[in-house]
Order: sequence, then C-alpha cells, then structure tokens
Amino acid sequence: MPRKQNPQPTEQAPFVLEPGIESRLLGNSKTSPSILPLELRGLSWKADGLPLIKDISCTFEAERRTIIIGPNGAGKSLLLRLCHGLIEPYAGKVVWHGANGRNPSRYQAMVFQRPVMLRRSAEANVAYALKMRGVQRHERRHLVEEALARTGLAHLAGQSARVLSFGEQQKLALARAWALRPQVLFLDEPTASLDPAATHAIEEIINAMHSAGTRIVMVTHDLGQARRLADEVMFMYRGRLREKAPAETFFAGPKNDLAQAFLRGELLWWRRRSGECRVDL
Repeated sequence: MPRKQNPQPTEQAPFVLEPGIESRLLGNSKTSPSILPLELRGLSWKADGLPLIKDISCTFEAERRTIIIGPNGAGKSLLLRLCHGLIEPYAGKVVWHGANGRNPSRYQAMVFQRPVMLRRSAEANVAYALKMRGVQRHERRHLVEEALARTGLAHLAGQSARVLSFGEQQKLALARAWALRPQVLFLDEPTASLDPAATHAIEEIINAMHSAGTRIVMVTHDLGQARRLADEVMFMYRGRLREKAPAETFFAGPKNDLAQAFLRGELLWWRRRSGECRVDL
C-alpha cells in the first residue's frame, strides 16, 4: 500500500548560508540583480506545421504568483517550456530584461508534473543539482540539509528517491529547486496526481519559496488552487492568451467569454463547435 502523505510544516525563516556559498548560487536575489521582468513578444510555436502557441505577448513582473489556467490542449505547459528555454519559439522572442548579458537559465528552475528522480538517495538528488550549479562538495551539505528540512523530507534523506511516494517525490523536486535559490520557478501542475493533504503540503512549500523571494509561474487545472495561490491569472485557450488579470478581478468576473464559460465548468469544445462562443482560431 502507498505510504500516507502527511503535510509537513514549512518554516519561512530567512536563508542563512555559509560564507562563500552565496557567490556560487547565482540565482540568489541577495547576490545578483533580478533577471525580471520577463517579456514575451509575439511568441509562437509549431509542431509538424501545426500552430500550438499563437502570437502571445505579455510581461511577467517581479514579486507575483502567476497561475496559468485553461482546458487541456490550451498550450499552458508549452508556454512554460518556452519561457524556461527548453524549446525554441517558432516566431517571436523571450526577453529577460534584467539579464544584461547573463545566461537566464542559471537563475531559474522548473518542476514538472511527473518529476524525474535520479537513481540515488533523496539527499544525493539535491546534492547533484548543486554540483551541476558549481557548488563545491564541502559546501553542499548545509544546503541539502536545509532544502530537505524546508520541504519536510529530512527524515527521508537516505532513502532511495525512486521508492518515495509520488507526493514525496514532488517535494524532492521542489527541494532540488529550493537549494538553488532560483529567482524564477516554473511549475507544471505539481499537484495534479496528489490527494488533498499532499496538495496542501506542496502549496505550503510553494508559498514559502515565494515568501523567500522566488517568482512563481505555475500551471494548474485546479480552480480552487488557483484561487488560493494566484496574485494574477492567465487564461489560455487553443494556444492563445485570452485574458491576463489580477486574481481578484479575474475570479470576480473575467472579460473573455471563453474564460467565463471555463469558470462555470462548461465544455468549451462543445461551445466552440456550436458557435456559442467567439473563437479566433
């Protein structure tokens, strides 16, 4: 039987790093100017000639939690991958205005819906991420211990990552990101397969990272979660950005008719086929 997933308390105390480590963690906001804002300029992407992201333009400012919502196939996960630099746009640009010649990829991280676990212990998974960032072996221990403690995994440090429950693996993926002190964290439905208790624990970790200064950009299908976490909401449909608004404004009543139907729980493909909604394909 799968292990019961209990939420762990997440401390939000300031980071205390050993001397010399901060200089190697390039994403730490205390040592490096922010790479934000992030601007998307006419961003488009195709697969086998089929347009899946269509002329998206918007800006991500600092100090917000952006939640991206929309039906399956809207292009939400693709948009995250384009922002993170995992795939190249077919047209348009991804512009990190604060980068100033620096490599933006070293100041950000991404956690996927199904995390990839290395064939080693939980603590070794976190240590490997730090090694790839250039942190020396003798300096990793403190960072690994802190990241595991912050995510409620300290008691599982020596366990093989691949035998952890799914919820624990997702926490470990967040621990790997947390250890790097990213300025921006992209999250692709990190609680999609979790029960309410595990979802609550993940949300606490996300909020703690946000409080520590990490910019959150997250995809979710859970409207309740979007209401709990969002400072601003982006609604996507069929590869286009239909609306971007402060969370309070959006949930009080979106302007876009497709977004209105989505919040009511209606089947958008049926409305599109019947012509009830205005859709720009």
